[in-house]
Amino acid sequence: MRLERVALAFLLYATAFAAAARDLPSVVLADAPGLDLHGSAEMRRLGFKIYTARLWTGAEGYRPGQPFALDIEYAVNLKGKDLAEVSIDEMRDLGQRDDALLERWRVAMAAAFPNVKKGDRLVGLALPGQEARFYSNERHLATIRDPAFVDAFFSIWLDHGTSAPEVRAGLLGTTQRQP
Repeated sequence: MRLERVALAFLLYATAFAAAARDLPSVVLADAPGLDLHGSAEMRRLGFKIYTARLWTGAEGYRPGQPFALDIEYAVNLKGKDLAEVSIDEMRDLGQRDDALLERWRVAMAAAFPNVKKGDRLVGLALPGQEARFYSNERHLATIRDPAFVDAFFSIWLDHGTSAPEVRAGLLGTTQRQP
C-alpha cells in the first residue's frame, strides 16, 4: 500500500511538472488567448542539446498570416547579443540582403533579448502583418512593430529553407521537409 502511494505521488508530481513545462506563460496567453501546442523539437549541435522549441497555434494549426507563438526553452547559457547575431546570420542565409535593415533588427533584438541560462524560456508571439512581441519567462520584454521583421525572424524556424529542417518538421508536425 505504501509503495502504491509513493508511486501515485511520483506520478502526480511528474504529470504536474510535465504540464507546467508545456504551458505557455500566462502573460503570453493574456495577449493571445486560444493558442494550443502544435509541435515541438529539440535543437542539437554536435550532439549537445541547445534548446527545445515549441510552436503554439490556434485550433486550425499553423497558418501563415494567423497569430502563433514560438516558445524556446534553453538548455545552455547564451548572451542576448549572441542570440541577436545568430538570428541576423540566419535571416541573411534565408535571403535578407538589406544590410541597413538587418542592422536595425540586430540592434532591436540585442536590446530585447536578455542573457539566458539553462531552463530559461524566451517566447516570440507573431502577429503577422503587425508586430512580434517577446517574453522571458513571465514578463514582456519588447515589441518590434515591423511586419517584415515578423516574417524574417520566424522564418528562421518555419521557412522551408531553414538551416534546421528537423526542427521545422517537429514544430509543424511533419516528418519531412515541406515548402
